[in-house]
Amino acid sequence: MKTKGKSMNTLLFILLIGLAGGIAVGLQGPLASIITQRMGMMESAFIVHFGGAVAALIPLIFIGGGKLGLWKSLPWYALFTGVLGLVVLSAVSYAIPRIGVAGAITSIVTGQILISALLDHFGWLGADVRPLDGTRLLGLAIVMLGVWLTVK
Repeated sequence: MKTKGKSMNTLLFILLIGLAGGIAVGLQGPLASIITQRMGMMESAFIVHFGGAVAALIPLIFIGGGKLGLWKSLPWYALFTGVLGLVVLSAVSYAIPRIGVAGAITSIVTGQILISALLDHFGWLGADVRPLDGTRLLGLAIVMLGVWLTVK
């Protein structure tokens, strides 16, 4: 069975990878919050990003650096992703002790959904254009209601 050019096995694999990413975010937040509460925000950000850099460095060593030499060909704004990672980490670490893990992650994911809808609508950052129609706006409104109900 095919779904828009993708087999069901491919789609299942993609969904499982997405689920794994969601689980990682759900676990990273509380762990980073522990570090933040005991050491501070900047210290937590350093430890988290250092750990990620080391985890990425190990396979890169084995493949001779991969395509790291192409970094100069990236658009300048793509280099701000590390800063955005600090914003995510700071937001999660700040929110968890105040509104709980579910509330913090729900609000973070909602922010992702909202900016994603705008990126789709305008085709920004290389996204395929998918206009915000009434159905999508209704879906976003329901998500916002869900966030309110989760954190109130």
